[in-house]
Amino acid sequence: MLEESPNPPDEQPADKAVTHVPQPVQVAAKLPNTKTPATYAGAGVDITSGDRAKQRIKMLARKTFNKHVLSEIGGFGGLFALDLEKFPQPVLVSSADGVGTKLKVAFELGIHHTVGADLVNHCVNDIAVQGATPLFFLDYLATGKLREQDSNTVETVVRGLSEACRANGCALIGGETAQMPGFYADGEYELAGTIVGCVNRPDVITGEHIQIGDVLISLPSNGLHTNGYSLARKLLFEVAGYGPDQYVNELKDKTGAALMRTHRSYLGVIKKLLAGGPEARLVRGMAHITGGGITENLPRILPRGTGAVVDLASWTVPPLFEHLQQLGNVEQDEMFRTFNMGIGLIVVVPAEQVKKAKAILNRANERHSIIGRITRGDRRVTYN
Repeated sequence: MLEESPNPPDEQPADKAVTHVPQPVQVAAKLPNTKTPATYAGAGVDITSGDRAKQRIKMLARKTFNKHVLSEIGGFGGLFALDLEKFPQPVLVSSADGVGTKLKVAFELGIHHTVGADLVNHCVNDIAVQGATPLFFLDYLATGKLREQDSNTVETVVRGLSEACRANGCALIGGETAQMPGFYADGEYELAGTIVGCVNRPDVITGEHIQIGDVLISLPSNGLHTNGYSLARKLLFEVAGYGPDQYVNELKDKTGAALMRTHRSYLGVIKKLLAGGPEARLVRGMAHITGGGITENLPRILPRGTGAVVDLASWTVPPLFEHLQQLGNVEQDEMFRTFNMGIGLIVVVPAEQVKKAKAILNRANERHSIIGRITRGDRRVTYN
């Protein structure tokens, strides 16, 4: 018979009771006693200065409004009513782009009123070559600390955007002005934009109707437009050692002025070429010559089984491009896939319509050159 234990296992004598040792209390590190409360402005974002800049921007944007704009600047989104009488079979066409390192030249020279036009015109051309009419534009401008002098710069940039939108019949219905201290150097900013346009479905131009034997007609650029600036800046400022205000005989201009020529809009002349409607089939395709040059942009509209032959002797390459090639001993292939080489737009026209197209361009006082033809090929450009 088991004896009953005087002390059950779960009960210990008082003198043997387990005592719990208290753990040390974790004390939070004591914060410094700051007399001045932290603010967003103290971190580099001046909301008040930003608001003043935005008020001035609103006035510039309103100048571009038309009856189809249903919202004010400052809402969460821009409202635009599509004109279904003008576009009974609407196809929306959109594009987004930036100004690239051309901005570096703008910073050097303190010239900010033209980069807005560069951006708008670039985007307008991108959708116009597909037959679209621009409807509205949205911009994005980011800078570091928005000081008073920076606010003036922002206003100057937006004024350029506004003027270019009005010139292209496009409404500036919204955008974003961002302060990002520590992200951009003082006095510098980034600029980008998005455009939306519309075209009736039967009027869409994609290049699908391009045929062997069609003729390539080129329209001149104003200069580099908005592409190739990283190489151009390296050659002119580092290799040659030119200053931005230095006159260069080979360029027949000051370096900065040559680089800052505005990216032109081709919308007006494109409208004239398309005035006959799709029945005329005057234009079978158009290529905006931007980054990648003729070499990479013209194939974007070529149907399978076709190529393009471009005659290098058919137009005069502007002095800027010739001098860049000499400074860097740049190979021809590299030049033609980096720069536009003096050609901003290529229009593909049926051979039997060339005379009519040339007449339209002459009436518009638009310089142009016949630079080649469509041939059999694998969607590549050949130069001869």
